[in-house]
Amino acid sequence: MIYSSLFFSESSFLSSSCKLLRTFYLNGLHKPGDVTMGGLFEVHYSSVFPEQTFTSAPHQPSCQGFDTLGFRHAMTMAFAVDEINKNPSLLPNVTLGYSLYDNCATLSIGFSAALAMASGQEERFSIQESCSGTPPVVGIVGDPFSTFSIAASDVLGLYRLPMVSYFATCSCLSDRQRFPSFFRTIPSDAFQVRAMIQILKHFGWTWAGLLVSDDDYGLHVSRSFQTDLTRSGGGCLAYTEVLPWGDNPREYQRIVDVMTKSTARVVIVFAHQMHMIQLLEQVVKQNVTGLQWIASEAWTLLEGLQISAFTPFLGGTLGIAVRRGEIPGLRDFLLRIRPDQNNISENSMVRLFWEHTFQCKFLPPPAGLVEDAGAQCSGREDLNSVTTDLLNVSELRPEYNIYKAVYALAHALNDMLSCVPGRGPFSGNTCASLQTLELWQLMHYLERVNFTTPFGDQVTFDENGDALPIYDIMNWIWLPDGRIKVQSVGEVQRSASKEEELTIDEVKIFWNFESKKPPRSVCSDSCPPGTHMVRRKGEPLCCFYCIPCSEGKVSNQTDSLECFSCPEDFWSSPQRDHCIPKKTEFLSYQEPLGICLTVTSLLGTSICAIVLGIFTYHRGTPIVRANNSELSFLLLVSLKLCFLCSLLFIGRPILWTCQLRHAAFGISFVLCVSCILVRTMVVLAVFKASKPGGGAYLKWFGAVQQRGTVFALTCVQVAICTAWIVTASPAPHKNTQYHNDKIVYECVVGSIIGFSALLGYISVLAILSFVLAFLARNLPDNFNEAKLITFSMLIFCAVWVAFVPAYINSPGKYADAVEVFAILASSFGLLVALFGPKCYIILLRPERNTKKAIIGYRTTKC
Repeated sequence: MIYSSLFFSESSFLSSSCKLLRTFYLNGLHKPGDVTMGGLFEVHYSSVFPEQTFTSAPHQPSCQGFDTLGFRHAMTMAFAVDEINKNPSLLPNVTLGYSLYDNCATLSIGFSAALAMASGQEERFSIQESCSGTPPVVGIVGDPFSTFSIAASDVLGLYRLPMVSYFATCSCLSDRQRFPSFFRTIPSDAFQVRAMIQILKHFGWTWAGLLVSDDDYGLHVSRSFQTDLTRSGGGCLAYTEVLPWGDNPREYQRIVDVMTKSTARVVIVFAHQMHMIQLLEQVVKQNVTGLQWIASEAWTLLEGLQISAFTPFLGGTLGIAVRRGEIPGLRDFLLRIRPDQNNISENSMVRLFWEHTFQCKFLPPPAGLVEDAGAQCSGREDLNSVTTDLLNVSELRPEYNIYKAVYALAHALNDMLSCVPGRGPFSGNTCASLQTLELWQLMHYLERVNFTTPFGDQVTFDENGDALPIYDIMNWIWLPDGRIKVQSVGEVQRSASKEEELTIDEVKIFWNFESKKPPRSVCSDSCPPGTHMVRRKGEPLCCFYCIPCSEGKVSNQTDSLECFSCPEDFWSSPQRDHCIPKKTEFLSYQEPLGICLTVTSLLGTSICAIVLGIFTYHRGTPIVRANNSELSFLLLVSLKLCFLCSLLFIGRPILWTCQLRHAAFGISFVLCVSCILVRTMVVLAVFKASKPGGGAYLKWFGAVQQRGTVFALTCVQVAICTAWIVTASPAPHKNTQYHNDKIVYECVVGSIIGFSALLGYISVLAILSFVLAFLARNLPDNFNEAKLITFSMLIFCAVWVAFVPAYINSPGKYADAVEVFAILASSFGLLVALFGPKCYIILLRPERNTKKAIIGYRTTKC
């Protein structure tokens, strides 16, 4: 064990005290107080462990590479403690102390330091003493490394010792079951990952590469990035590579080859400085340009990468940075640092800073540290006389998190000490005290701490110990002199709805491309509306084909996964990006065909009216009286109805027009054909009666019988129509079978039997009339009524025989047009054939309109 252990032997049973077997040297800075806080900082870059042998005594590791920024981090905690001690409203009558240790960027040293603070470093203690009392430290600020924090929290979490890290971002540390006492003031990598995904989505980058370091920090990011990116629909990773530790140029060369061959123009890197330096050496060697780098908070602000050799490649980098804050009075505090201050004991950390800054040395050097050659330090050197990063407090980011972590522990202590006895949160409403403090009691208050910093940021922890997350978005600007300037161009923070809110000022961003615009980084171009995505086999989700939607389906969004069918009365537009109402089709009054049929129908109706007027005016003439004027008038009225009923077939079908059109058509034509049939029978009866013994025929064809016959025959059709409408009424129907993109409005007959009965009844009467008229064709030439009836019925039957196949084979509105045409053609045929010759005689040959000319007889020879 690197640290120390208790040495028990037989004598320990007789002795009342124990002592440390071996002291492990830790570079530190200490200040006594009523309550002590611990701190872990990276004051050195690395450490060297000497080789061990079985015979030699164990040697202490030596720390190398002094880090001024790490020292500033430690001094920020010292400043915060000093400021709290001067604040009368926070922890009054309690003096805070601190024990700050250097982890030397080494796990074993950082872990040992954490255990030292948890258990204390007394050389000797009595085993009979009570275990109650104030713990060596009430909380630890640190460790900055995720891996170190995981190791320490695994042990210290068992005792509920609070650790508040200011730089450990691994999302695994949010596991409350494993790390119950871990807190942090820096957002976790889970939030950083989501913040980067927001940046990708903002610029439309759906195709990116991911490089991570080979440690807990990088590997956890690698796992969560792919999951969150897929879940958010923000894009895909073209590749994921792990950057190895140590000097491995071949592996870095292979990784750069992958980056070069990939079509992804965006590279996201979660890594540390040493990884980036080795990676960029290969990038420079292969001259890989045209990449947009996105930096994690681990290297966004590293000045070691902002050198002229890397500038042409890293210019324009976008990065996530820890929230910047301001700490008034910190610079003055840093200027007062002296290695010989009376209020700082065991100040080896300050002595090392002094030696590093002024290139001198104190004698003798602290144990465990590498002795550098140089002049002897007096401790009275002036910090204003040298250039040091210690005094640059313009960009306080990790320091601001340290400041908040110290104040979080202080506020938790203050809340604990402000507890009113009898109103406490613990068993029996008791309160905690410094004399009997148990660490889980302080953790109870730390979980509920809530305060606002002087800079205006709220500090509180969620159920996982994470602070309210906020990051600054940084951009690397390539200046004309070749230097890099890093400036803030936006921020990302968690909103009240726990969603990431990204704010970016794109005008400020420097793009390291000729276009001076954001690059395009997609595997496949977005599918426009009217298409849908089809994945490429064996490739990520972001690689796809854009397939046009089929007819009747649309997609109205970019990158639609599928096309959606239009509603019943709609159809896809030519671009397939929205649904449009289907075209409607019916025999309309506005279209040329409908207009022609309407005009023809009205013309036929007008002619019927004119003929009716002629017959009425000349009703006393022999030609009108000889042809039974009553039947002629009734026939003209029925023909007029036939012409008018054709109008019911024009226009958009509705229920009453569908019901009325066939009923009106059937009844009108039955009335018309019944009049012709009765008239034919009358003609035959008259000529039969003119023969000897034929007078009996006339008594069956009087006026009453004629009217009764017409009425009876018409009533049969009325009964058929009534039964049809009652049982299976014709109704309007939207037919989409003829055309997918059209709605054909038509009337369905409802009952084929009813429609067949209607047409069949008309056909029977028409055929019967035709047969009777045909039998009377040899009547005297001067009386040609039977021939006219024969000719008219021949036209009528021919029209309707042709109608049936034409009607069946005509779709949509053309079926209605065929039926209207049949009605008009047959009506005109009857009108012209039956009344044309009579009107001709009445109007043009009045000399033939006499009784003698009509009754004339044929001379017969015996």
